Amino acid sequence: MPRAKYQFEDFLVTVPDIYQGFVTQVHDKLLQANYKAKMTVTKSTGFQLAYHQQQIKTTAGIVLIFFNRNDQFMMRLYGKNHQQYLAELNQLSESLVQQIDNADDCVKFVNPDKCWTGCIGNEFQINDKLYQKCMVNCFEFAVTTADIPDLMQLIGCESQARI
Repeated sequence: MPRAKYQFEDFLVTVPDIYQGFVTQVHDKLLQANYKAKMTVTKSTGFQLAYHQQQIKTTAGIVLIFFNRNDQFMMRLYGKNHQQYLAELNQLSESLVQQIDNADDCVKFVNPDKCWTGCIGNEFQINDKLYQKCMVNCFEFAVTTADIPDLMQLIGCESQARI
């Protein structure tokens, strides 16, 4: 049986009304920056929306928007260029910094042989505290309306750094 092709609107109707403006804003911003959107259904997160650079054939996109197993609305930023916007990281709200703090530590920094060879890890400081976090979930955030401006700032910074 062929896989279903989903559109942005299919994903948007699953998003609570309070976050639909945020999702639309992310969508418009990344399409304007020449990213492509892909809607998929996975066993772990269900319906999810991911953005990838058009000219790069990789699974490492820039943003993933999904619902976790507890139906919490989530956004994951693949901040591989985070070193280019450290000032913005230092201005994040306390709730976002707390979520970074709660993310998994990267085993690469303890024992490089135990992490996969493509791991770059994320090492940076926020307010003089050193973070060595897993590149997969370092910038994975439960979305709240209060944090939307900071999340949009991070998306903009990473998108600009990838140009």
